[in-house]
Amino acid sequence: MAWENPFKEMANSKPLFLTIYATVLIGIVFSSVYVFSAIYSSPNSTFSLSIAPSASSDEKAEPSVQASNFSHRQVDDVSIPVKPQLQRKLLKPIWKVPPAGSKMPDLETFKLSKELVQERVTDNIVIVTFGNYAFMDFILTWVKHLTDMGVENLLVGAMDTKLLEALYWKGVPAFDMGSHMSTVDVGWGSPTFHKMGREKVVLIDSILPYGFELLMCDTDMVWLKNPLPYIARFPEADVLTSTDQVVPTVTDDRLDLWQQVGAAYNIGIFHWRATESAKKLAREWKEMILADDKIWDQNGFNELVRRQLGPSVDDDSGLVYAYDGNLKLGLLPASIFCSGHTYFVQAMFQHLRLEAYAVHTTFQYAGTEGKRHRLREGMVFYDPPEYYNPPGGLLTFKPSIPKNLLLDGEHTIDTHFTLVNYQMKQIRTALAVASVLNRTLVMPPLWCRLDRLWFGHPGILPGSLTKPPFVCPLDHVFEINVMLKEMANEEFGPGINIREYSLFENPSMPQEVKESWLDVHLCQEGSPSCQVNSTSQSGALKLPKHSTEETLKTVFSKFKDVKVIQFSTMQDAFDRFTDKTREEQFRNRVKRYVGIWCCVENHTPGHIYYDMYWDEKPGWKAAPPNSTVDDHPPW
Repeated sequence: MAWENPFKEMANSKPLFLTIYATVLIGIVFSSVYVFSAIYSSPNSTFSLSIAPSASSDEKAEPSVQASNFSHRQVDDVSIPVKPQLQRKLLKPIWKVPPAGSKMPDLETFKLSKELVQERVTDNIVIVTFGNYAFMDFILTWVKHLTDMGVENLLVGAMDTKLLEALYWKGVPAFDMGSHMSTVDVGWGSPTFHKMGREKVVLIDSILPYGFELLMCDTDMVWLKNPLPYIARFPEADVLTSTDQVVPTVTDDRLDLWQQVGAAYNIGIFHWRATESAKKLAREWKEMILADDKIWDQNGFNELVRRQLGPSVDDDSGLVYAYDGNLKLGLLPASIFCSGHTYFVQAMFQHLRLEAYAVHTTFQYAGTEGKRHRLREGMVFYDPPEYYNPPGGLLTFKPSIPKNLLLDGEHTIDTHFTLVNYQMKQIRTALAVASVLNRTLVMPPLWCRLDRLWFGHPGILPGSLTKPPFVCPLDHVFEINVMLKEMANEEFGPGINIREYSLFENPSMPQEVKESWLDVHLCQEGSPSCQVNSTSQSGALKLPKHSTEETLKTVFSKFKDVKVIQFSTMQDAFDRFTDKTREEQFRNRVKRYVGIWCCVENHTPGHIYYDMYWDEKPGWKAAPPNSTVDDHPPW
């Protein structure tokens, strides 16, 4: 139709068509007047909001307004305006700090209320985590991942006023849980840890009556992809929960098959709708755990939800009737709502060519420090710039592993320990060199042939997607919590700082650090080309093998301003400490750096201790203790 000259068309048409043309044109004019008057004069018209992701951890996301005030429906290639729809409200920007010189409002302002939660709700949903000041860095990481993907309908529950104040001054929306919690790390399984769990249940029971959907999260998890579109796919679900499932039940992004999930439902990530069934469950759960402080919150949840399980709600959604027979439950797929095992050990989402939505740092063995280190290994933890440029500089090395140790033969306890011990000896040398040079050691990737768990198993869990050999998390072998804690200098010598193996791959690593680099090649002492302070054709510094403490200090005293020193290998790089007391202190320290492998099937005790000085014990063999009397570390 020639819309550019409609009057000429009308002139050449019959009277009937003239009438039709006139009617259509008049209708369009009146529709346009109606729509534009609605847009510009209606008090209910709003703009939709999107938050541009930050380009770096230092840049703050700024809100951008998009002109999407009305939608269009296509009819015969003509775009016809439709009545404006209610758009998302503008949320107060996150990371916008209060004005300099201002005072923090009274604590009463931060008490949980429907009005306070309403301020952070979008599309009737709010995402909540909570914690104490000891988890401040976890919380900031959690918030930044969400805001970087444009999700700002979030709230943080502060269990102590120190955290509440810190979040307020950083522009992070928070509320006071009134818990009066300690500001230090309480430790998994402690009475205070269980108190935190009870607080979570009380919080859920408090928010649901407000009528909002609640996506509840632990602070030791991070979002990798916006979960809200996924959750919206299941509008009939009362509760969607993550699980500890380690064997896939689906190969796509459907909900896990409830009939095949035998593992615990994990309450570190779960979504609640404010339905009567969900509110009833939350109320009974709260009453259960408040009546008996020996009940772990997660165990209580599992007990209640599994009281009745089945049948399926329908043939397609993956939901199941649970709890009282009316609650509609869905199990988030473990492949993409990942546990510490399906993400860091199996990399299940990669095997299935899926995108992970979240990772929760479960299935790890070194406390809070181990959780933090795992997220750093995965390059999903946000650290300040100085973390990447520590005082004294960094020390790294290229690990060397013979092909037969890594790939040949069966994956058994013996071949696993042979592989790990070979790497451990190189790391022991690297720790000594780092101690002498007062540098922070970048740990190498650690290869394993067997998985680690809390119970007896055949080495690799049947049905899992773990493919040995694999790069295992550092806490599978090393006691990261011990490595990082303060130890008495008189007995253990100076501390040795470490960083994760992926440090130089992290986009947050400053270019200035990577450009200040010295390569060190070991050479045979006494050979003509192996002279102290000489360099190779590539510009690498040559260093004699079996160098002493004094040699290392002398050679590298000229390179204190170099930020990164990389050894071509650590095999035979260091001979000994000059001072016997210093040597003994170092040995006392690093002997405690390694833990256990767990566990041999049908044997009590079933764990096997790693030994940092295994090579000094002729005939050393990987075996569990013969009895509880022999059950102690090798020191």
